[in-house]
Amino acid sequence: MPTSRARKSATFPTPSLPFTWWLQLVVSLLLLGCAQPSLTNYPPKAGTAWVALGDSLTAGIGAEPGDDYPSQLGRRLGREILNFGVPGDTTADALRRLDTVLAADPRVVLVCLGGNDSLQRLPLETTLTNLRAIITGLQQHGAFVVLIGVRSATVRDQYHRPFRQLARELGALYIPNILRDVLGNGARMADPIHPNAAGYAFIAERLERELRAAKVTEF
Repeated sequence: MPTSRARKSATFPTPSLPFTWWLQLVVSLLLLGCAQPSLTNYPPKAGTAWVALGDSLTAGIGAEPGDDYPSQLGRRLGREILNFGVPGDTTADALRRLDTVLAADPRVVLVCLGGNDSLQRLPLETTLTNLRAIITGLQQHGAFVVLIGVRSATVRDQYHRPFRQLARELGALYIPNILRDVLGNGARMADPIHPNAAGYAFIAERLERELRAAKVTEF
């Protein structure tokens, strides 16, 4: 009888690196892709004061003095936040008084602008150009900038994506649509545009949560 030949089992090359090494590499790459975009002046390079720059939403129209969101946020964080909110201000108006803000030696600046630009139907590019100049000027001083988003006064929001892109490009922390869950809620609004004290408290609570998550409160 013919001698039966033993079948050769298939052999595969042994990987030069262990499986766990490759797994760790894949996880690291995934985490890198989800990482927060690079932030400018994180931590701040100069400055001593926390500042809020904006329009009537920052000034606190619709609530009593001390119930505006910068005051309420300041109490939650245990620090003073200087309020540079001027009712009716457009981004161009705020840009014109930027030197006054810089004179306060800002360390962290909350920028909440754009609502009046939209109400006045100013071109989106004008709004973005002014915001870019404001943010860049603050960053050149050494301050860390938080761009607070507002919804445009249009059926379809025209601000969210451009504001988010601008923040990413300049390295500012972006907090979108600050009036989310406030606008249209009668218990939180003083009039169709401005929050009441409860509305500003809701905003302050959300800002605190976002700022703590990003560890900005440590600055």
